Amino acid sequence: MIAPAAIRTVFMGTPEFALPTLQGLLSAGVDLCAVFTQPDRPRGRGKLLAPPPVKEMAVAHGLPVFQPQKLRDPAVVETLRSLRPDLIVVVAYGQILPASILDIPRYGCINVHASLLPRYRGAAPINKAIVDGEQVTGVTTMLMDVGLDIGDMLVKRATEIGIEETAGQLHDRLALLGREAMAETLRRLCEGTLRPEPQDDAQSSYAPMMKKEDGRIDWRHPARDIHNLVRGLSPWPGAFTSWNGQMLKLGRTLAEEGPDAEPGTVVAADGCGVCIACGQGVLRVRELQLAGKKKLPAGDFLRGASLSVGTRLETGHGLPEGS
Repeated sequence: MIAPAAIRTVFMGTPEFALPTLQGLLSAGVDLCAVFTQPDRPRGRGKLLAPPPVKEMAVAHGLPVFQPQKLRDPAVVETLRSLRPDLIVVVAYGQILPASILDIPRYGCINVHASLLPRYRGAAPINKAIVDGEQVTGVTTMLMDVGLDIGDMLVKRATEIGIEETAGQLHDRLALLGREAMAETLRRLCEGTLRPEPQDDAQSSYAPMMKKEDGRIDWRHPARDIHNLVRGLSPWPGAFTSWNGQMLKLGRTLAEEGPDAEPGTVVAADGCGVCIACGQGVLRVRELQLAGKKKLPAGDFLRGASLSVGTRLETGHGLPEGS
């Protein structure tokens, strides 16, 4: 039996998703000797340099913080070696760990990944699972290897995805689930009962980083698929269509049965939503947002915009100019 306090640990993470796991390690009492996070970045309208969320939490707890531009820099690798960590825990750090770092800690580098591996390896597993219409997802802790999310699995935690749940909402729930999974991983490590399980590559899938253009709606697709796209890309990058040459972002949708009409045609518009014909079924849109404007409930939006029955929304590919 190993006491958590005897495990000299380095934490690597950057965004809010990583915070619950960092807090969990603090609560567990591991010897957190350093935190590595991304450099401060410009943020907000003023583009002033701002620290990442993990840095803010680390500073608040008096932890040493390192923010290297490139983790594979030999000087950075040497710094990590000098810290003599037994364990490195990685959660949404934002840089790939080279073999020179993976080989440092005796208990390895453990990553908290937001999917049920081997499904949805890659940068955007939360978004892609929703876009694909998955009903269940979760988190996996894994021993990191030089490939992309291919290391042996350690602990899994599954959860159902709500039919209207957005990527933002699921993100927050999985962040807490990640803390639970890492806590269980640490417990088993201390007890000596941690059993790595190889991934089945034949069952794997990939979730690449989302781009703005991924949000362009093709109204020829079924309403259910478009509904999944809207919630899977909320809050970023957002699903959109074009109306009168402007970008129109959509939110809070439902897939319903409805009258047959040319895909992209508004078939109803009132305070309950704007209903748009799709390749199969109708999409009820309950929030809309024009570029540069606030997101509004359908009723409020319609009071200031003439999005009437019979209006055709554009479909296809590419971003409107100035988006």
